[in-house]
Amino acid sequence: MEISERETKNPAADPRKMRRIIAEDPEWNLETVPPLVDSCIQHIIKHFHERPLLEELPEKYQRKVLEKLPTTLPLNISAGLIADEGYWERCCRSRWALCDVSSYDKNWRRMFFERHAAELVEHFVPEKSDKKEFEEKLKLCSEFVQRLQVKQLLPRPQGELLAPADEGDAGSDDLAHALANDHLDCGVLLKTLHNMKELSLMFGVENCGMNFEWGLFQFTVTDCKNLVNGLKATPTLHTLKVTSSKMGEEEGRVLVKGLLEHPGLAVLDLSHNKLKSRTGRALGKLLGMPACRLETLVLTNNEIGPDGGKSLGHSLKTNSTLLHLDLRLNRLSDEGVQPILKSLTTNSSLVSLNVGSNDFTEASAPALAEVYITPLAPDYCMACDRPGSTDKWDTEGVEYFLQQTWRVGRQVPTRRDGRKQHTHSL
Repeated sequence: MEISERETKNPAADPRKMRRIIAEDPEWNLETVPPLVDSCIQHIIKHFHERPLLEELPEKYQRKVLEKLPTTLPLNISAGLIADEGYWERCCRSRWALCDVSSYDKNWRRMFFERHAAELVEHFVPEKSDKKEFEEKLKLCSEFVQRLQVKQLLPRPQGELLAPADEGDAGSDDLAHALANDHLDCGVLLKTLHNMKELSLMFGVENCGMNFEWGLFQFTVTDCKNLVNGLKATPTLHTLKVTSSKMGEEEGRVLVKGLLEHPGLAVLDLSHNKLKSRTGRALGKLLGMPACRLETLVLTNNEIGPDGGKSLGHSLKTNSTLLHLDLRLNRLSDEGVQPILKSLTTNSSLVSLNVGSNDFTEASAPALAEVYITPLAPDYCMACDRPGSTDKWDTEGVEYFLQQTWRVGRQVPTRRDGRKQHTHSL
């Protein structure tokens, strides 16, 4: 009784009332009334989408608000207002399992908007998706997107083939089918994302499974014209890649023609398409222009052929900007490879060349040897092929090449990492 009376008179005698944390009672809180500052912060966070209040707050309270803001805020509110990298890191990690920010100059906000824009483009379906809504969402990304990598572009649904204007017209069915394969207007894309420096496109469908059709992988003339119109409105573009898109002869020529007056394009990758000799001649004309700024040209796995090789070789004699040229798998043969090799004796800018798997024979050995025995030849890296490739070198051709290079004391070329570079098949 004495203890009970003492506790009644002195509340501090009750150890339970003096403990700040009671593990067995999760509802226990010594401060029954939260501080006014915390209440204000909670209110700002709860109503942030109605009244985004951030810049008006002192810096120490801004930090508390940003740490607790939900990552589901509408982008029309968060895009221009929130620059905090911590918030955008939370947004990225909550949306994607793999987040390699090093590929985006360690900028989380740029990473979020570039990947978000890519997903918008990849899931846009012509004639089905809301174009106005798409453009509005894309505009929110325009200030932050510098590089866009699009892994698929969906065509118009196959069931929506355009009806022929005249059933008696034999070409109307082909026209309807071509129009049905058109994709998102890349002109709108480039004009909206006006700060873009690098664009990578693949006109095809990922994971199509049993629904595969060749029509899903087709870069049409209309697609090409739309892309050219967009390029004219994007002078900041530095790199353009259109790969694995079945780009044909006509589309390639239209695209190259549109690049003749582009002021800043330095990297062009058109690998794994269906380009042929006329496109090769158009590219030769591009490289021969004084205003050409191209530094890297990749044409792997096309059908440029001998005529295209001759045109490229002729332009390389005077070109002073191109540093890297990849012509693997282009069926150049000896007629196309030799002009390219001979141009290297006067070209002083090229530092790497790959002409592997082009069906050239030992007849090209003198031209290849001449590249290395000339005193004016720069130190560059050339790749032809490994043994067993499609280039048909016999023992005599290999011996001739080695004798000529050793005669002048010039070593077989090496890679930049110091390892021996394969120059031909034995």
